[in-house]
Amino acid sequence: MTPQVTPKRLPLLFAPVAFGVLSACGGGGGGVDIAEGGIRGTGSSVGPVSGFGSVFVNGVRFETDGNVVSNDGIGSEAQLDKGMILRIDGEWRTNGQGTANAIEYDDTFRGRVSSVQKTTDAEGRIVRVSFRIYGQEISADKLTVLKGRSLETLANGDFVRVSAWQLENGSYRASYIGLITPDETDVEIEGRITDGSADLGLNRFEINGFLIEYQDNTIEFRDGVAENDLQTGGLSVEVEGELVEINGQPAIQARTIGRDDTRRYRPGDADDIEFTGPVSSAFNNTDRTFTINGLTVLVPNDDVFEDGLTSGDLVSGLLVQVEGAFRSDGVVVAEEIELREADSEVEGAIEPGVIDFSARTFRLGGVLVQVTPQTIITDDDDDQRLTLNDLNGRYELEVEGIERSRLDGSVFLEAVKIERDDDDTDNEYQMTGRLGEINCSVSITVLGVRMDITSATATEFDDVNCSQLESDFRDRGLRPLLEVEYIKRNDGTFWAEEIELEDD
Repeated sequence: MTPQVTPKRLPLLFAPVAFGVLSACGGGGGGVDIAEGGIRGTGSSVGPVSGFGSVFVNGVRFETDGNVVSNDGIGSEAQLDKGMILRIDGEWRTNGQGTANAIEYDDTFRGRVSSVQKTTDAEGRIVRVSFRIYGQEISADKLTVLKGRSLETLANGDFVRVSAWQLENGSYRASYIGLITPDETDVEIEGRITDGSADLGLNRFEINGFLIEYQDNTIEFRDGVAENDLQTGGLSVEVEGELVEINGQPAIQARTIGRDDTRRYRPGDADDIEFTGPVSSAFNNTDRTFTINGLTVLVPNDDVFEDGLTSGDLVSGLLVQVEGAFRSDGVVVAEEIELREADSEVEGAIEPGVIDFSARTFRLGGVLVQVTPQTIITDDDDDQRLTLNDLNGRYELEVEGIERSRLDGSVFLEAVKIERDDDDTDNEYQMTGRLGEINCSVSITVLGVRMDITSATATEFDDVNCSQLESDFRDRGLRPLLEVEYIKRNDGTFWAEEIELEDD
């Protein structure tokens, strides 16, 4: 394991944005309403599971018959985990309810972890892990759901199943990683065929340099993939089979070869589709398109953007949710596009009794946290399916979310993921968010929390000057991303112990 340190840089100019109002909100595993009513649609919904009872995907609670179509040992809803990327064919309605006619799940990877590298922030906390499974590069971050392992404990030799999205460069971003019983007779990878690697006479080819072999009498080509297609360098395929050794090198003896996970996003019986994933190629101003999950998305006008998102924000790797409809040529015409990438966080101990279950909100270190049907509530326990009710106690919480503001200017954190831990840190908190207000002789406000910065013990400013922060905020509208360590006093007020610039 090779530790790496994330460098810091001064954030760019950030124009203050007035975000839309969340109306009534449900939550993973609880009652349901969806912000702004959503879009009524019939077709396919593809995204990570955020809750159960029945299944929440893309903010909609889909009623199911409990069955899941999969060849990866998952045949029922009870075997699913939050973070797994599902395809649901059915109907969703404006009240946030839906009916699933069919549910599909397929692992992106299943196999043994190697080449683990962990990236830390300035405080030494692990914020990203990259690793390989049979030559394919995968990354996990603080939005990834891990079961049986954590970012801190994931290690070489672990045998896992991974549900992930392919990125523009051919690597993968994990939505879910789960520790499973090792079985190297049943492994799975996907990736791009290495140029010039196919030898159809020897029944061999490579995926990003990893050898694949197959036998004429046992191989099954599926999903429209034929043997001759293996000569197409750069084609992304999925392979399932057994890990073997060929000429002293690891290889996979393939049983099946088919399309990669972009088949999740194929048109269904109806034209509507909603899906979540990271942008592949950035927004093109000329034809007003971008690509994501193997689809080309047309942005007909800027009215489709939600909560202050703009076309300029659609850069490679940004996690977004798209709702729209297929054209006859396979292009998706967007009707709504919203951010799903967390841009802020708060960490600390929740106090018993602070949850407003009707509004589905609570305060953590003074930050108002809003739980929605898309919020994933989890820990690293294999057997628990957590809901908002399971946070009502003395727990350490880490909330990754999106800073929003209501029409009255009040700020809240729309939770994307909430991770629960049994330990707590009393009245000590840590947050990352945009500068909201500052007066160097009095206080600073971040994520709606006003914190004193004058005290008997002075606030420490690390790699940043308070006067410069205030000047840039007043004169230039700069709202840099800050990391703040702070405490709650006995009188309920907050005091910032340390403030530093964070990666933007």
